[in-house]
Amino acid sequence: MASKAWSPTAKADEFRPYIGAEESLSEFTLKTVVFGMLFGVLFGAVTVYVGLRAGLTVSASIPIAVLSITALRAFGKATILENNMVQTIGSAGESVASGVIFTLPALIFLGFPLEYSRVFLLALLGGWLGVLFMIPLRRQLIVKEHGNLVYPEGTACADVLVAGDRGGSFAGRVFWGLGIGGLYTVLKNSFGLWKGQPEYRPSWLPGSSLRADITSEYLGVGYVIGAKVAGVIFAGGVFSWFVVMPAIKFFGSLAPDMALYPSTIPIPKMSPDELWRSYVRPMGAGAVAAAGLFTLMRTMPTIVSALGTGLKELGAGSGAKGGTQRTERDLSMTTVVAGSLALLAMMWALLTFKPVPGAETGMFSNLVAALFVMVFGFLFVTVSSRICGLIGTSANPVSGMTIATLMATCAMFLVLRWTGAAYSALALTIGGVVCIASANAGATSQDLKTGFLVGATPVRQQIGLVLGVMASALVIGLTLILMNTALSQFTPVQIPVDVAHLSTGVKVEQESYEHAGKNFVLLNAIGSRDIPDGKYLYDPATKQIEIQWVQGIGSDKAAAPQARLMATMINGILNQRLPWRLVLLGVFLVVAIELLGVRSLAFAVGSYLSIATTLAIFTGGVVRWLAERGTEGGDSAESEVSPGSLYATGLIAAGGIFGLLGMVLTVLGDPNFKYHMLPENVLGRVGEHLAAATAKTAFGDVTQNNVVAVVLFLLLALSLYKSARTKLK
Repeated sequence: MASKAWSPTAKADEFRPYIGAEESLSEFTLKTVVFGMLFGVLFGAVTVYVGLRAGLTVSASIPIAVLSITALRAFGKATILENNMVQTIGSAGESVASGVIFTLPALIFLGFPLEYSRVFLLALLGGWLGVLFMIPLRRQLIVKEHGNLVYPEGTACADVLVAGDRGGSFAGRVFWGLGIGGLYTVLKNSFGLWKGQPEYRPSWLPGSSLRADITSEYLGVGYVIGAKVAGVIFAGGVFSWFVVMPAIKFFGSLAPDMALYPSTIPIPKMSPDELWRSYVRPMGAGAVAAAGLFTLMRTMPTIVSALGTGLKELGAGSGAKGGTQRTERDLSMTTVVAGSLALLAMMWALLTFKPVPGAETGMFSNLVAALFVMVFGFLFVTVSSRICGLIGTSANPVSGMTIATLMATCAMFLVLRWTGAAYSALALTIGGVVCIASANAGATSQDLKTGFLVGATPVRQQIGLVLGVMASALVIGLTLILMNTALSQFTPVQIPVDVAHLSTGVKVEQESYEHAGKNFVLLNAIGSRDIPDGKYLYDPATKQIEIQWVQGIGSDKAAAPQARLMATMINGILNQRLPWRLVLLGVFLVVAIELLGVRSLAFAVGSYLSIATTLAIFTGGVVRWLAERGTEGGDSAESEVSPGSLYATGLIAAGGIFGLLGMVLTVLGDPNFKYHMLPENVLGRVGEHLAAATAKTAFGDVTQNNVVAVVLFLLLALSLYKSARTKLK
């Protein structure tokens, strides 16, 4: 074993893998497949939960590698190749989930239902496409470009695996974060012992609001992305909530009885939440779109180079082929071509025989769509892999590439006069599969790089990735539907409507919809000047809308900014239903920021999200900045395998796991179910006594006290700081 001489940064001609090609160790075993798929399911669900709420995702490879080292030890000694296989299979869950949440929830915003089978099939197709298209590129990008393309997450993961093989132990720090974060989440969410979102509305600045969604996952995400990025994100939130919204409130007072599109409520009567939903979100969508395109243009030289090199290598016949040594064997090119044709046929069959309800398209247009997926998929898989090799998965401009795909697709649809609602769903399907493929290709590249460094067998990793995609796809759709159901609300409203002559942008989605024992007509509004965007229940007896059905995805608790952006782009291009003045304000804001020399994507995302999200994330970034003060290396002192980052990963996982558990209990509809998890209702009595003991005091209702909530969140942040300053043993 070349353990003493191993170095992941050795020059290409001097590099030797940690496990030599001549060595034969256990690698693709039953326990690795089972644990890998379990971690894929877990981190796929957590990524959906955190990504929809925070608009950000974090790489899962390192935490899975850390947890694998501990989990497999319970079954006896495990080889480094077995641990690598677990993280390879498991990390597919996070990457596929990222691609899904950036795009497919846009079906809701476009007025179409979110079906489990459709999400599952599209996630499966996109994930497998990302794996297959990476196979012929592995030899060029991973092996021949070693030293030029560093693949930072893949290299860091290899360091973790080697340290674990040599006796290093990191899992304890992750489990501490998981335990403390889980306790915090359960006491806050399930028992309601303190407020989840403390808020302060300054009377001296009408229209503004300072609030924080004090969750463990936001704190962890902020720590992982660092103080600089978290600060830029928070700056976008401050600009929206303390500059734009008060300005709208001030100037809107000049017309106290006039509603300004896209709102249907006069501005003086609007709350900060209504100002944000009606005016800030369209501006933020324009800002995110422009920032995504700037990011794409910035990486265009890399895109052209990557595509040219990839095609040249394929033309020279240096793609996937079987090697004589174990560490050189890939799935054959025959398998890649046959698999790609099978995915093309599956894509066509899905669009033809199981279209989105109300979005039926012809066989020819479905074939064109399937071909678009293959062409754009190969283009952006190549781009995604090379960009991840240079700057890492976190900086991969997947949303920018998806926007480019959607713009090109919608432009072609306009030429062909395919502008109906059906083609909106078709364009989103194309963009969604390409986005999933691109996201998974970036993570697949990191996994293959880790395998190259530690001496894994590529063909076994590639089979493992296929299994990992399948496992995660099973749970992603369920998590989306669970969140959309658990976070939805039915709010009473009164809006007179002539259902026989609906205004532009309003359509009947369902003639008969039962709610609370009564039949309604389900309406959907997108881009209407009379009714705000959303779903509504119309009562034929009163001839007016009686209830607004606020969907869980798209609410302030699960903003899904990227998916909202995709829906806005499609709707704006195909149906010309955009509040263009607000969108262009966001575009030119980003232009100004870019001219100042600031990378605008983080700022744009922050301007779109609720300040409750950005402030909580910023707190995590501040904790990291404080933890790094006085340490050697300054801002770069914390690595991805540092004690603070590992603890933060535990906090993220805790928030996701216990947050999802709470949603499951909500959907089950039994308010006492959460107290039935222990015999004789012990947990129920404990919860009741805790709530009674903490609620009414001389200082008022503690469970609704802003100061108490802030103090408890700061104590959680203090635990993160202490963990970051305590060295790993």
